[in-house]
Amino acid sequence: MTYLAHERYCAEIALQVEQLRGLVTSGADLSATVPTCPEWSLERLVRHMGGALRWVGTMVKSRAQEMLPLDHVPLGGGPEEQGDPAALDAWLAESGELIVGALRETGPDAKVWTWAGLASSGFWARRMAHEITIHRADAALTVGAPYDVAPDIAADALDEWLELVQFVQRTGAREWAAELRVPGRSIHLHATDADPALNAEWLIELGEDGVTWRRGHEKATVALRGPLTSVLLAFYHRLPLDTPGLEVVGEREVLELWLKNSSFG
Repeated sequence: MTYLAHERYCAEIALQVEQLRGLVTSGADLSATVPTCPEWSLERLVRHMGGALRWVGTMVKSRAQEMLPLDHVPLGGGPEEQGDPAALDAWLAESGELIVGALRETGPDAKVWTWAGLASSGFWARRMAHEITIHRADAALTVGAPYDVAPDIAADALDEWLELVQFVQRTGAREWAAELRVPGRSIHLHATDADPALNAEWLIELGEDGVTWRRGHEKATVALRGPLTSVLLAFYHRLPLDTPGLEVVGEREVLELWLKNSSFG
């Protein structure tokens, strides 16, 4: 696995927290339903994200060697006040400071429990950077705010997503992963607006032995083309394939099969 620099993830978490706080204090209706997570309100989404940051920050700070129950994390569920943007904002700010401070203090190599078998604080820095990147998209879509993400973070988020799919196939952690073994079928992702140096193209092969992937421009059974942010959000089930700017070329049903069977929710 190839990670970005540890500090890059720390800085991105801090930035994403700041941007999510801006949405919380923008006058948005905290009771609004999140269209991409319809079981959640906007407030519930923010409490979930802030709670995840606190949970990971607490584990990293203590170098936990086993999973810490969320109910053992102080204010892990959010502030006592309900529907209060100021209280939610202050709590989210504190959550961000906790995790970023812990990650910077420990560095990427500290031994910390993870659910993926990669027992390091570096795993959590990467995971939380992408978790909040995607959940900020959920919040932005809820309030109708513009959304974009830095190209290096977007590309790394796609790399990580593919690595997580490979992990659950190896371990049998998700039943749906078996459906992604379709010999002879492949998917090409192509970010049309990225700097060529980023190499923001992926070939994903759905082989009998599991998913394999690599960066590069290669022909596939189906291709998803468009701006990098849009490709990222479509692949994370946040934008429909018919979103303006996205183009599907080839056997669309292969891409739809992937999207149907690659959710960690």
